[in-house]
Amino acid sequence: MNAHWEQRSPPDVAPGASWRGAPSTATELTALRRQLQIALRDGPLAIGADAEIVEAMLLAFEELASNGLRHGRPPVQVTVTAAGSGWLLEVSDAADDLPPTPALGRDPAQGGLGLHLVARLCPTHGWIPRNGRKHVWAHVAPTADVDTTADAG
Repeated sequence: MNAHWEQRSPPDVAPGASWRGAPSTATELTALRRQLQIALRDGPLAIGADAEIVEAMLLAFEELASNGLRHGRPPVQVTVTAAGSGWLLEVSDAADDLPPTPALGRDPAQGGLGLHLVARLCPTHGWIPRNGRKHVWAHVAPTADVDTTADAG
């Protein structure tokens, strides 16, 4: 078990507005990011969060969804649910046998540090295999130490 990405269920959140996407390419992921940004700022997921937490959500979305595309098995599905003063982000793929594994001992210039970045932005995160799919999740909410200037590499 990885200390940073433990196997555990996401927190229960009260049913709220949700947004879904199913990227299959990097180009589709970019288009979905734009759609999610609109939903977070002016659409059904707008919860009055400041720009910094919205950017943290978008960064977590991009990192986890791109990991699903690169390291998982299709189809990749993304769900974002409004959860109080933040959002629950869940990315699933068909590779339920491949847990998220943060890069260790790698030169940051080589990339692969997205899971570390998401763990730093979202202290509540994890993954769980369910119904033949891997569900990687993060709860994105305002905190005193959110740092959206960190470089994922």
